[in-house]
Amino acid sequence: MNIPSREELGKILKDSKKIAVVGLSDNKDRTSYLVSEAMQKAGYEIIPVNPNVKEVLGVPAVASLTDIKEHVDIVNVFRRSEHLVDVAKEFLEIDADVFWSQLGVVNQEAYDLLVSEGYKPVMDRCIKVEHALTK
Repeated sequence: MNIPSREELGKILKDSKKIAVVGLSDNKDRTSYLVSEAMQKAGYEIIPVNPNVKEVLGVPAVASLTDIKEHVDIVNVFRRSEHLVDVAKEFLEIDADVFWSQLGVVNQEAYDLLVSEGYKPVMDRCIKVEHALTK
């Protein structure tokens, strides 16, 4: 698995404005909430993607990536590794630039699928940490 370099991650984050967060919880103690809140405070537009919540961080949630009608720069995934293939397939259906799964979330089949479609996925990296390290 070839993950983009820290410099490449910094460029992705500098060039991006809108992040769809798959698995974003409305529980303020969950990592997905804390990371997304930090990214929102850093100036990114957050789109919660979770069929089980109505709204997170003051933004209406959508049930799936395919419910998003505007361009998305980054799809940030907070789902267990075994769900990444399904999320990757949904990702391929929308107009998004970067597939990014959080720390500890890795799936070789999803990675291979995305690479075969011309993407350079980011896996097993915390977007908040990379943002802090590359500002």
